[in-house]
Amino acid sequence: MIPAHWKFPAALRSIVRRLPEGPPAQLAALALNGALRAGLLSRAALAPLEGKSFCLEASDAGARVRLQYGERGFRVYSRSGITDFTLRATLADYARLALRREDPDTLFFNRRLAIEGDTELGLVAKNALDAVDWSKLPKIGVRARFR
Repeated sequence: MIPAHWKFPAALRSIVRRLPEGPPAQLAALALNGALRAGLLSRAALAPLEGKSFCLEASDAGARVRLQYGERGFRVYSRSGITDFTLRATLADYARLALRREDPDTLFFNRRLAIEGDTELGLVAKNALDAVDWSKLPKIGVRARFR
């Protein structure tokens, strides 16, 4: 369970902001590609994102990962410059999405999931998150808890 009052520790923000983006971006790409292979994410739903770059930003941690989607799946976006769109939320809200405690529409309409840049592409990504078939996720017997 993720309490509504949970916040990323402010003391860690200055440290996280200095860390390189590459390793967490690589991890995010691996996780998203695993979700594609497992059938959790629909390639058809993601088709409008092909060749596009995006940023996932954790607003409270000061962290971001930049990725690109293509015919081979997700990969780290290593070019300098602005991505096509950004999805921004707190780490707790990203965890709530992943654990299915909140849906993307609720977070979006409560202004806890923000889309910047090409909002049409951002909405495609938000809708793809909303369409994840979590029943295909294998049960691993691990519970995530936030206190």
